[in-house]
Amino acid sequence: MLLSLLYNSGARIQEALDLCPGAIRFEAPYYVRLYGKGRKERICPLWPETVALMKKLLERQPRAPDERIFVNRYGEPLGASGVRFKLAAYVAAAAKTTPSLRLKHVTPHSFRHATAVHLVAAGVDITVIRSWLGHVSLDTTNHYAQANLETKRKALEQVGVPAEGNRPARWKRDADLLAWLDTL
Repeated sequence: MLLSLLYNSGARIQEALDLCPGAIRFEAPYYVRLYGKGRKERICPLWPETVALMKKLLERQPRAPDERIFVNRYGEPLGASGVRFKLAAYVAAAAKTTPSLRLKHVTPHSFRHATAVHLVAAGVDITVIRSWLGHVSLDTTNHYAQANLETKRKALEQVGVPAEGNRPARWKRDADLLAWLDTL
């Protein structure tokens, strides 16, 4: 549930760990109220699937509206180090079927980063993403847009130029585009 929430909302780990049931809207439109750096409040939409998982968790482990949702095995509020420990175990288990995960450094912040990159890739306006992630500065959010351009440039480099005889009739090498990509 916690990992789903991290990706769905782009929450910082402490924002998610501080979450109480009273901060979640369980009826459509679904959302979560997060408190970020400086206790700044922001509202993030939630998928119905994330809300359903949250409902199941709260059915199994009921909480008062102002009580933290995520707790350790002793019933104490879960800490970021506990999340990192469990996440490392999940990644190690997943690496048995997906060996490339062994080369990845997956942290709770990786989910926030993935949310931002996927929102940029989906064409969401950068100011909306800034608000979604709770960034004070648009410069911080622009980092994700630039990273996405870099990913595209690297992808283009990996695509070989078709041999002269194998090029589709509409394919034309664009020198201006290639020159622009080299500036990135």
